[in-house]
Amino acid sequence: MPEIRQLPAHVADLIAAGEVVERPASVVKELVENALDAGASAVVVEIRRGGMGLIRVTDNGCGIAPEQLPTAFLRHATSKLRRAEDLGAIGTLGFRGEALAAIAAVSRVEILTRRPEDASGAVLRLEGGQAGPVEEAGAPEGTTIAVRDLFFNTPARLKFMRKDSAETAAVAGLMQHLALSHPAVSFRFVKDGAEAMHTPGDGRLDSAVYAALGRDFARGLVPAEGRGGEVAVSGFITAPLMGRGSRAMQTFFVNGRYIKSQLLTAALEEGYRNQIMKGKFPGCVLAVTLPAAAVDVNVHPAKTQVKFAREREVFDAVYHTVLDALEARGGAVSAPPKTAPRPEEFFQRMDAAAYRARTAEKPAARQEAAPKADAFRRADAAAYQARSVGAAEVRAPLSAPARGSEAASQAASPREAAPVRPVFDTEWKRSAVADSAGGFAYRTARQTPDTGGGAFAPDAAPGRDLAPQQSPERSAEEAPPRRTPAISAAPVSVTGQTALDMPAKPFVPAIPDGDQVPGQQVLPAEEAPWRIAGEVLRTYIVCESADGCVWLIDKHAAHERINFDRLCAAKEPPMCQTLLQPAVVQLEREDAALLLENLELLKQAGFACEDFGDGAVLVREVPSDIDAGDAPAVLEEFAGQLRTGRSLEERRESLLHTMACKAAIKGGWKSDPAELRVLVEKVQRGEVRFCPHGRPVAVKLTKYELEKMFKRA
Repeated sequence: MPEIRQLPAHVADLIAAGEVVERPASVVKELVENALDAGASAVVVEIRRGGMGLIRVTDNGCGIAPEQLPTAFLRHATSKLRRAEDLGAIGTLGFRGEALAAIAAVSRVEILTRRPEDASGAVLRLEGGQAGPVEEAGAPEGTTIAVRDLFFNTPARLKFMRKDSAETAAVAGLMQHLALSHPAVSFRFVKDGAEAMHTPGDGRLDSAVYAALGRDFARGLVPAEGRGGEVAVSGFITAPLMGRGSRAMQTFFVNGRYIKSQLLTAALEEGYRNQIMKGKFPGCVLAVTLPAAAVDVNVHPAKTQVKFAREREVFDAVYHTVLDALEARGGAVSAPPKTAPRPEEFFQRMDAAAYRARTAEKPAARQEAAPKADAFRRADAAAYQARSVGAAEVRAPLSAPARGSEAASQAASPREAAPVRPVFDTEWKRSAVADSAGGFAYRTARQTPDTGGGAFAPDAAPGRDLAPQQSPERSAEEAPPRRTPAISAAPVSVTGQTALDMPAKPFVPAIPDGDQVPGQQVLPAEEAPWRIAGEVLRTYIVCESADGCVWLIDKHAAHERINFDRLCAAKEPPMCQTLLQPAVVQLEREDAALLLENLELLKQAGFACEDFGDGAVLVREVPSDIDAGDAPAVLEEFAGQLRTGRSLEERRESLLHTMACKAAIKGGWKSDPAELRVLVEKVQRGEVRFCPHGRPVAVKLTKYELEKMFKRA
């Protein structure tokens, strides 16, 4: 057996640091919590390179005495606990006395501090846990701690750090939680020289929510406040119609401490039962206040999990507070008003009585406008006919009598000349004569008794008068008689021989009946060995097979599997649609950073995204199969799946799963019979058996099973 030895103090400090300091965000958390415990009303956090290069936390708290600076960096040295009984009622954020020692063991630290009663401050520098001398220095009231080169002496930890953008997003998310948990403190967050967040510190939670989470999220919140026994709950919850695609926007605080609790999450979502869309999750910023002795915060090294002495009381308090807040707004709360102008700003609204009164004001003006419109239409028809006359003279040479008649007719009334187009005889089509005055837009013709059997005259086209119009003021006796065209309406061939002189040829349609091209043989369609009996609940297809079995097919699951197989088998990038107005998807900062790290994967799937700042992602293109309104839900769900840290292939499959689900037919939709037939055919062929999530697509009931249900077997 190997010899048992006590570890050196330096090695023990490095091991202890691994429990407290996981990443730069862990350092920021410990330092800011110390500042809050020191009574600071303003905290400034500055990071560079995601916190790996520099973390500087400045506060205006009580400061540290110069002689106590070396002691502050010793393990288990704290000013917040004195005896064992204090562990039963912890009221401060920090209490272990390990944070500063753990941070100093894996970085280079410099602390500058001054108490209000001191004339000058003190500075202390540490490297790898080794402290230097305490020196006098000028300093403002409060404490400034700078941490540089994190994990410089632990390469094993350094290589597991993520990209700077991901670490920056983690720190930004932490600053959001700290700002929300202490709205009376002004927080300022600076990353790489640019200010990313600044809260007013006016003590109002809604101001902190607006500054930390953004305007769009703040506008969709509903105030919630309640109490159950010794448990008080206050804060804001989202309206049911503002549900999110993940639980990332659920924020809970217990006695001013940000925690993650499945109990509180379950109580929140239970209050939204039957009021929120399936697959959506509510967001919240809820603060739970209860006696310090009723909660144990010493159950996790990072202090992000707690244990309640009376869980049922806490659950009921949160549940009833959420339920009462929703009922106070009338159940399902509507979405907040859009930033775009309201419809009444574009269109004037009026009732029937107001409309009749307005239309009766100026009838004479409308009567005067009608003849003018008719005159414009007649002038337009005349111009079009004149152009047609010139074109017909070039293309279709007429016989001498016809030319003479045409000249006489044009001299009398140029608008009434009706030139004709030549006839084109082909194997498939024999064109009839069409009046050029009707144009190509009006091909409806009626046979007139004035012309021959094969002659056609143009029918009156709607909205276009080709003959002289009779004004409303003139009586029927004063109206001039309608003249007939002087030109023979018989079709004229290119050689001058009319179509009436030609031997009659049967009319052959351009597209034969049955859409069959000559020489093509149409095979009779084979009857499918199954029959669709109907659809129930607008979700399940009832199908009867030839062997006497009844199938129940989930149309959403079947279509989802078809979409997923098609996306996986695609060799080319999917067809994309560019959004007329790019969509802004507001996410938690860490989720936004995860999406920005996978922009190439999103591009391959058809999403064109870019960073929009402050946890927002701008979407410019989406796949053609995805509705533009579903793009935020797809990205939120994909960001939630990226949190698990999967491989590239698993991430791609996760994205395709989400896309296939959003593009599939939804249960409850009214589907076309042709769509149902395609789905049933895929299932009956055995191409679709399970959806991408592993759920069955179809359930088969044999004839024996049915008869057994009715006691007939």
